[in-house]
Amino acid sequence: MKKILLLGFLFFLFSFQLVVPIIATEISDCEKEDIEQSKVNDCIDIISKKISDLGGQKKTLSTQIAQFDNQIQVTQLKITEAANTIAQLEKEINVLGFRIGYITDSVDKLEVLLKRRIVAIYQESNVSNLEVLIGSGDFSDLLTRIQYLKIIQENDKKLLGTLQENKANYANQKDDREAKQAQIEENKKKLLGLKTSLDQQKVEKQALLTITKNDETKFQRLLAEAQAELAVSFGGGSETFLRDVNAGDSIGSIASLSVSAGCSSGPHLHFEVHKDNSVQDPNNYLESRSVNYNYSESYYSVYGQVNPHGNLPWPINDPIGINQGFAAQKNSPQYGPSGHLGIDIQTGSGDAAGQTIKAVKTGKLYGGSYKCTNGSLLYARVKHDDGLDTLYLHMVPH
Repeated sequence: MKKILLLGFLFFLFSFQLVVPIIATEISDCEKEDIEQSKVNDCIDIISKKISDLGGQKKTLSTQIAQFDNQIQVTQLKITEAANTIAQLEKEINVLGFRIGYITDSVDKLEVLLKRRIVAIYQESNVSNLEVLIGSGDFSDLLTRIQYLKIIQENDKKLLGTLQENKANYANQKDDREAKQAQIEENKKKLLGLKTSLDQQKVEKQALLTITKNDETKFQRLLAEAQAELAVSFGGGSETFLRDVNAGDSIGSIASLSVSAGCSSGPHLHFEVHKDNSVQDPNNYLESRSVNYNYSESYYSVYGQVNPHGNLPWPINDPIGINQGFAAQKNSPQYGPSGHLGIDIQTGSGDAAGQTIKAVKTGKLYGGSYKCTNGSLLYARVKHDDGLDTLYLHMVPH
């Protein structure tokens, strides 16, 4: 008996080992062009974990591109999942539509029959018991007629019950169809959002490849620039008081790439506004002004846009060129969850080195610097009396 049990247990283990590889979803299954619907959710989990693992690795161009590729694949899988859900719901709605049509015909027929029964009962009810007795040929005929009336009454009760049941089924089927229709609309919105997200992910990947030209050195320079900006934004760097300034006074010029190498991907002004040591949206402070974007409209989702509606003058001369907006590139390897903390600007387009920078408001001017990997980030800070600070990065203060 023990041997039989042992053999049975070993057989179970052997069978389990054979089954598991068949039902499990492997990463190789998720890399196929046509993934089985039953494995879509598993693949989403597997690739999401892979994205998380990549995020924990050292930030390099190759790992970032791999993250983009995996995010794109996850989004495509979610699109497939949503599309399949919509298709399934539409099939179920068609079935419900057929059922509702059938129930509607059934209810109509039952109502006709019930009306006929009511007429018949009304007619029979107008005949007195004496008339039934006289009209009967014999006692057997009398019993038959009485039994017939009872059968009619019982059938009427059944007919009424069936009618009520069908009407309840009709209401339930109609509610189910409306619920599934609502699910379809919800999944269509989800699908639209996923397609928009997919397009943005593809643009972000292309933008990274365009600006880095698939060069690791340029990618690391972008990281160094972002890290230096973040450090300065949150109190890093050493500062020296220079003088008091008024709004419109020149406070320096945009640094050339030779001066800002290692801390900047190119000459531009990174402008920030802080209120009581908290980063603010510069759009709330800079006055409304016509601007030009130094990137195409297809990259608005990556580098952002501006919507100035304050009362402070801009720190550069017209025409104003935008290189990057506030809160752009959220969750990117450079800026993290918060995104870009300022607005990157210059006068016009092309080489911005040497362009004049002006204070946007009266205050005390400080010159600062922060040591980067291969150089220094030079900047100016103007402290204002109302708790407002304005920062001007990648410039030579004077």
